[in-house]
Amino acid sequence: MSSSATGPKDNDFTVRIANVNGTGSASANAMLMKALFRMGIPVCGKNYFPSNIQGLPTWYEVRASGHGHLARSGRVDVMVAMNAETYARDHACLAADGYLIYDSTWPRSQIFNRADINVVGVPLSRICNENFAQARSRILMKNIMYVGVLAALLDMDMQIIKDLLNEQFKAKAHLLDANQKAIDLGYAYAKENFSCPLPFRAVPIDKTRDHIMIDGNATSALGCMYAGATVGAWYPITPSTSIMDNFKKFCEKYRKDPETGKSNFCIIQAEDELAAMGMVLGAGWNGARSFTPTSGPGISLMSEFLGYGYFTEIPAVLFDVQRCGPSTGMPTRTQQADLMSCAYASHGDTRHVLLFPANPEEAFYHAVQAFDLAERLQTPVIVLIDLDIGMNDWMCRDLQWDDAYRPDRGKVLTAEQIAALPRFNRYMDADGDGIAARTLPGTHPKGAYFTRGSGHNMYGAYTEDAGEYKAVVDRLLVKFETAKKLVPQAEIHASEKTRLGFITIGSSDNAVKEARAVLAEAGVNINYLRVKGFPFGKEVQDYIDSHERIYVVEQNRDAQLRSMLLLETRVDPNKLVPVLHYD
Repeated sequence: MSSSATGPKDNDFTVRIANVNGTGSASANAMLMKALFRMGIPVCGKNYFPSNIQGLPTWYEVRASGHGHLARSGRVDVMVAMNAETYARDHACLAADGYLIYDSTWPRSQIFNRADINVVGVPLSRICNENFAQARSRILMKNIMYVGVLAALLDMDMQIIKDLLNEQFKAKAHLLDANQKAIDLGYAYAKENFSCPLPFRAVPIDKTRDHIMIDGNATSALGCMYAGATVGAWYPITPSTSIMDNFKKFCEKYRKDPETGKSNFCIIQAEDELAAMGMVLGAGWNGARSFTPTSGPGISLMSEFLGYGYFTEIPAVLFDVQRCGPSTGMPTRTQQADLMSCAYASHGDTRHVLLFPANPEEAFYHAVQAFDLAERLQTPVIVLIDLDIGMNDWMCRDLQWDDAYRPDRGKVLTAEQIAALPRFNRYMDADGDGIAARTLPGTHPKGAYFTRGSGHNMYGAYTEDAGEYKAVVDRLLVKFETAKKLVPQAEIHASEKTRLGFITIGSSDNAVKEARAVLAEAGVNINYLRVKGFPFGKEVQDYIDSHERIYVVEQNRDAQLRSMLLLETRVDPNKLVPVLHYD
């Protein structure tokens, strides 16, 4: 191993691990990231995996940043190349002065022919063959062994790694011993054969206090439970499936009657996404807080019922964990390409309320808020996260909960209020905010009404009268204006006076924040607005009006956020410059 690196880079490096899925590398990679996190170093992990169960290339990227920059860095400093099939690709993507670690049981020096990198050969297979008897164990232990190698090369705290192993395998002593042995073997080999540590070092600091590592699907599920959701209907689809898996796990623990042991929740796996959406609307109509998790293809199938929920004004919550489309697309790759299809889902004039959390922490709070908005506005609300937020572990602040929280059920009439009315008008705007009062089934005989997706008047009766139809759809537009004041306001970061700005949503937030910091160091100040909800509030229009040029950063091909801004605000199209990432 040469030593051409220019100097130490404490807590500022990216490690990428190339492997084959189904070989047990996921737990090893997670251990590496968690160990850095417990050393107090801000860290993030990105998993790039194929849409099959076993045998295809997979990559896992861990970025450590003492400055707290947790977007993808755009460079790879240390490559652990465990898959011979991708050696050429892994070799090519390594940054100059980077380190490539590979299994030198079978030397490949002729492949790694770059003069500007450092090749670190570790005979992982040979060491495993000499120390583990079973063939399957040798494969699994080879993957955990590179954690020991990295621990030595990066000067990581071995006690933390040992603690993580004890936590993971505390009930399986034989696995604990084998994994600890593999890590010790890798650590010892690196210490004996290389000059440790590398210039890229993990140095303990204190920047993860009061933080946790968690993924957005788990926090979304937790938010559903805290919001009081009792009905979940779904059809499994990557990458949203673990929302319902987590919701079930949380409910099994916290939603059981302590006396009878009966469940106080209902989870239904439907035959398809359309059926799941129908079940959610049925539960919402009956007064239950209900939701469904899905992804882009599911949104396409649910569009008919989304229009029905919008027109009949039934509360419902959807979680769209976005992936690459169109059609089946790439189910295990992240994207932000469902904005337009969600905002205007279904035929006719429809507009839906959307929330855009930027991280798992915000996904928790937005999940709760989605149920309140759905009932307050009596309409479907869609929480748009993406695969990056949903399935990757992020460093987030501890989740906080106010025990004084009470669900906002909106304008739900009691039996006494209904009895006092001369006649119940289900779709009449009594307050001028576009939101009519509703009743729940069985509350009072006078509160009954027909719920229909065909033309109806303020009483819920069928009509083909143009004036009555227009009154209903115009009121829905007033309600959408009311929603502008209820959705989360945009988050604005302003530096010195400048006429340049960024706008983005969701998981692009970290990249934009880091770009602002880099540009500021170069003397270029750019303001920043992160959209958190749709419809856009007045602050979005004001921000656009106060800037000459705005770079709209999003993860799709067709600049969908920019298109929505053009549709929903007064703006010169030349002012909004698209910055697109979809490869």
